[in-house]
Amino acid sequence: MLTKLAQSAAGRRLLVSASQRVAPSNVHLQNQIRSLVTPTWQRSLPVKTINVPTMGDSIVEGTIVDLPVAPGDYVQTDDVVVVLETDKVSVDVRAPQGGVLVEVLGEVDDVVEVGSGLFRIDTDADAPEASSGPPPSASESEDILTKEESAPSAPAPAPVATPEVPSAAERAPPKKTAPTPPPQPEIPAFLGARTERRTKMSRMRQRIATRLKDAQNTAAMLTTFQECDMGNLMEMRKKHQDAFTAKHGIKLGFMSAFVQAATAALQEVPIVNAYIDDETKEIVYREYVDISVAVASPTGLVVPVLRNTEAMSFADVEHNIAMYGQKAKEGTLSLDDMSGGTFTISNGGVFGSLMGTPIINPPQSAVLGMHATKMRAVVNDKGEVVARPMMYMALTYDHRLIDGREGVTFLKSIADKISDPTKLLLEI
Repeated sequence: MLTKLAQSAAGRRLLVSASQRVAPSNVHLQNQIRSLVTPTWQRSLPVKTINVPTMGDSIVEGTIVDLPVAPGDYVQTDDVVVVLETDKVSVDVRAPQGGVLVEVLGEVDDVVEVGSGLFRIDTDADAPEASSGPPPSASESEDILTKEESAPSAPAPAPVATPEVPSAAERAPPKKTAPTPPPQPEIPAFLGARTERRTKMSRMRQRIATRLKDAQNTAAMLTTFQECDMGNLMEMRKKHQDAFTAKHGIKLGFMSAFVQAATAALQEVPIVNAYIDDETKEIVYREYVDISVAVASPTGLVVPVLRNTEAMSFADVEHNIAMYGQKAKEGTLSLDDMSGGTFTISNGGVFGSLMGTPIINPPQSAVLGMHATKMRAVVNDKGEVVARPMMYMALTYDHRLIDGREGVTFLKSIADKISDPTKLLLEI
C-alpha cells in the first residue's frame, strides 16, 4: 500500500506527513517511508545545481550563515535558499525557479568558493496544491502505518500493588526530641554570577577589525578639534522644514548641511581629497568628491558612498542618505554602494558621543567626526556670556600627506559654514 501511495505527489506528501507522526523509536518504518519518497524525487525528476554567485571583483569566497529552507521543501521563484556572508555584505542566494530543494551542498559556517556548487533543486517537482479539504487527521495517518506493521501482542497487565498495612510500631507517634540548630551557612565573598559566553566573529566583523588595524599601522594619524555653533543651522532648519518637506518629500536633516560644507571645504583644500599611492610613491588628486557616510547596520558598521556630491543639492543628499539607511537595515547594501569614497563623515553624535577620534578609512586621507550638540556657555561678539548649542567636531588626517595648516584650515572652513549657513549659498 505504501508503494502505491508513493507513486503520486499527493501520496508522497501524505507519507511525509505520516512519517512525522511515527515514534522516534520506530526507525525501521521511518527509513522505509523515506526510501519510497526521497529517491523518487532524485531519480525521476531533473535536478539543477545552483552555484555560488559572483559577489564582487575582490571576493572569492563566502560563509554560509543561514539555511532558511530545508531539503524536501518546495520553494517559489526568488525565495531565499541560502544566506552567505562575505567580508563586506551578506548575500541572499535565491531560487532561480520554483521546485523542490533536493540538497544543500554545505552546512552553516562552511566556507564556499565562488562558482562552486551550492544547492540542488528539482525544477519539475509539483507545487504543493492548495488543500480543498481538511488535512489528513492523525487517525488516518496512523491507520496507514498500522496496516503495514504487524500488530504486536498486547502486553500483560501489570499486577496491582496491594497496599501494605503498617505495623503497630510504625503507627506509634514519633518520640519528641530536642530540635538541633541548623548549621550556619558560609557566606561567600562574592555572590554575583560569573558566566561567560562565546560567539563566532562574522566575516564582516573580522574584515572591519583588520582594516581598522591596518589604518593605524599605515597612516600617521593626527586628530584636530574645533567647536561649532549649531544655532543658526538649527534655526534655518526649523524655519524652512515644512516648506522643504512639502517640496522635496523628505525632511531636512543636519547631515546634508555637513555634506555640503565638507564638499566645499574639500574643493578649497584639495590635498585633503587626495591620497598616497604607496606602490608608485605618488600623490593622486581627485577632481571629484565622493563622501562616505558611516551607517550602523545589524551586522556592523557599513559605509555607503554619496557620489559626486559637488553636483548634489540638499534634497539630493537627504534622499540618498535615507535610501542607504533603509538598505542597511534590510541588509541589501551591495558592494557597489560601498566601494570608493574620497572622504568620510562619521556621526557619533546620534549615540550621544561628546568627543572622539575617528579612524581613517583607507585609502582615504581624512575623516570627519560629528558629535552631540550640547548647550554650553559661550562668549558672543558683544562680550556677553550666552547659552548656545555647540558641537565638537574632530578631523583625523594622514599626517604623511596633510600638514597641520591644511588640516586645521579645512576643519575651520567646515565650522564656519555650519555656523553661518548663508556661506554655503554664497559659496564663500
